[in-house]
Amino acid sequence: MKKYFPVLRKCSLFQQIQEEQLSALLQCLGAIVKSYSKKESILKEGLPAKHIGIVLSGSVQMIQIDYYGNRSIVSHAEPSELFGESFACAEVSSIPISVVANESCEIMLIECQRMIHSCSNACEFHQQLIYNLLKNVARKNIQFHQKIEITSKRSTREKLMTYLILQAKKANSNRFDIPFDRQELADYLEVDRSGLSAEISKLRKEGILRSEKKRFELL
Repeated sequence: MKKYFPVLRKCSLFQQIQEEQLSALLQCLGAIVKSYSKKESILKEGLPAKHIGIVLSGSVQMIQIDYYGNRSIVSHAEPSELFGESFACAEVSSIPISVVANESCEIMLIECQRMIHSCSNACEFHQQLIYNLLKNVARKNIQFHQKIEITSKRSTREKLMTYLILQAKKANSNRFDIPFDRQELADYLEVDRSGLSAEISKLRKEGILRSEKKRFELL
């Protein structure tokens, strides 16, 4: 497990927990590491929510497929980021999304019940872990509200600009990279790809933005 410590030290779940405590904590939690190939399912829609995942390498996407087979990307997670914590803490009997490997990746899976209940040793760092988890769940709820704010806009242009402005604020710069290619961005914004490409071209011509692949600059 120690080879993953540089990534885990950046994970918000382990804030204020000393490195020498981390090994004992992971053992206490029964953490396991699994490898996944690109497009392989990590958590499947419809199954009970039991595990919290931490991305150790690669990246994952939380996706939702509607009745007609249309894909919507709910969110994206990269190394040191969590996924599945809101559903696992709520103990939902059926996960409404799937988590899929966006590329070859390594994932740490922790059973939520072992995380939210203090162990028999009453470890101090376990209490800190529960506090960190609560903050992560609250932060994830804010992200979901932002997604609703974006997709509730009426036009493709409004959805795109709302998303890009939020990304610029997050990066604290008018130049930033997004984690999506064009099709993935269309799936995240819940719009047609050709319509999205047309709007990006119009915004370029109007001098509102510059873009190249995943890099954008707001002018």
